[in-house]
Amino acid sequence: MSFWKNLARMAVRQFDAAECMECPKGPPGADPAFATAVTALGAKLAMADGFAHDVEQRAFLHVFMPEDGARRDVLRLYDLARQTSLGFESYAKRLAKRYSSCPQILEDVLEGLFHIAVSDGYLSHEEETYLETVARLFGLGSGAYRRIRAGYVTPDADDPYEILGVAPDAPDEDIRRARRAALSEVHPDRIRARGLPAEFETVYTAKTARINHAFDQIMRERAQDRAADPQAFEHTAM
Repeated sequence: MSFWKNLARMAVRQFDAAECMECPKGPPGADPAFATAVTALGAKLAMADGFAHDVEQRAFLHVFMPEDGARRDVLRLYDLARQTSLGFESYAKRLAKRYSSCPQILEDVLEGLFHIAVSDGYLSHEEETYLETVARLFGLGSGAYRRIRAGYVTPDADDPYEILGVAPDAPDEDIRRARRAALSEVHPDRIRARGLPAEFETVYTAKTARINHAFDQIMRERAQDRAADPQAFEHTAM
């Protein structure tokens, strides 16, 4: 079963009439509005950095696999949409409205967009900004975004989850435990016990500040995510 039909079937119980009369006609699948929006998001992502490459189009077709009979219409819509990256927000909002009760579907779409973004070998700043905006409009929290991103891009050295050595979807208690363990390793008593010179205390004081900053950043982001959608992030509170 193709990506189109599978997602349309999963969402049929939450179907609404969020159709956009301005959308190009002829998209495939049982849920035309979904297919149109996903095609436009994939195409406009290809133009986010100003260069739409054929490899990105192939990556789109590989991930979102339109039905054979609809392939020509999908490519026509894709070529129309990738003329500019402008207007992608409206497509993201449309998907967010239609699948607000199915966040996993929205995560699947974001996964597919990441696959397209890195198909040329790297993730540009413009593409990352595009993906961050889509995730925000989808209502996905920072933890979900970081978890998906980690599957395609090496985590940044200053990523708070990377600093604490925990997964973006780890429960709060695991985050607290990781912080305590990290702080224990840089405690002045441990430094002296290892025979390090006193000057190292300055280095490890900076590390302590970095650990605490990472912890505070994670908890602040999680508080914002939970305030926006309490049920979606209930599992991380354990």
